[in-house]
Amino acid sequence: MKLVLGLLGLFMLGVAIGARPPSAAATVEPSAASQDLPKLRLGYFANVTHATAIVAVENGAFARALEGKAKLETFTFNAGPSAIEALLSGALDASYIGPNPAINAYVKSRGAALRVVSGAASGGAFLVVDPSIESFEQLRGKKLATPQLGGTQDVALRAWLRSKGFKVELAGVSDVTVVPQENAQTLEQFRARHISGAWVPEPWATRLVLEGGGKVLVDERELWPAGRFVTTHLIVRTEYLEKNRALVRAILDAHLDTQRGVLESAERAQDTVNAAIARITGKRIAPEVLSGAWKGLEFTHDPIASSLLKCAQDAQSVGLVKLEGMDLLGIYDLSVLNEALAARGLEPVSVGGSR
Repeated sequence: MKLVLGLLGLFMLGVAIGARPPSAAATVEPSAASQDLPKLRLGYFANVTHATAIVAVENGAFARALEGKAKLETFTFNAGPSAIEALLSGALDASYIGPNPAINAYVKSRGAALRVVSGAASGGAFLVVDPSIESFEQLRGKKLATPQLGGTQDVALRAWLRSKGFKVELAGVSDVTVVPQENAQTLEQFRARHISGAWVPEPWATRLVLEGGGKVLVDERELWPAGRFVTTHLIVRTEYLEKNRALVRAILDAHLDTQRGVLESAERAQDTVNAAIARITGKRIAPEVLSGAWKGLEFTHDPIASSLLKCAQDAQSVGLVKLEGMDLLGIYDLSVLNEALAARGLEPVSVGGSR
């Protein structure tokens, strides 16, 4: 049975990343002397909202933090549900990811599967539509895209449409059709006007505007108190965290150092992110697209827990999760993060969102 489960986990990871092995630049090849070291298998996306992870992979910060302690393996995903499949199968140890896939996995496992150990980004999500659409009323009968069913932007769009009085069903007739698909496909279909818009993260929102001739109908920041909501945070399998706290601390040290560098040198960070996205997706982002996307983001280690609770309620309202009997604040374990913050003389973070 253990053999079968192991093979199943490897198979699901292959499916989740499109049967692509991690690129050589994103994976630390083990030396002969490191063969006996444990692994840390880390996931992230080729999105600007994952800039801290991308920079830490590209400049070797994660690898240096784990040197002599663990072998780093990295994998890229298109959207959260795919990364969660890999994590639940045991084929992934940690991942940068949006709130809703993490909530789904936490609820599905009755709180056993994972813990949020740090925030990473706030903002950077928009509903971009055909410029002929002047108001939400004109969305009736239209087709809109999201990155993946059950993903963070998918839930945000469905909940927002329902708040505007539209009938939006997971199956059957809806007032607005929501089509989950890969972001690259969304851009092509939007250019051809096979869809009328999409709720997507950066840089795809800015690309829909600049390359697809769209306009922003909803900046998600406008829907949240003080404009802050979790877009990306770092999760770790609970079992891995319990057995490897020192390795998680090493990753968080690299995360915090990289975040500081991203904030202090935005231009250099953008260059690094663009080169990585070009390698992963096969296409660089136009400089004006990247700089535009950057302006809508806040890079922060605060997981903004209050926004995750609202995301969970939205997911339940659209029929994607059942929260009965679940203590959602149990999804957080910020103890290792706060150790790292204390070592830097910084204030601790709580699930109440204090910084």
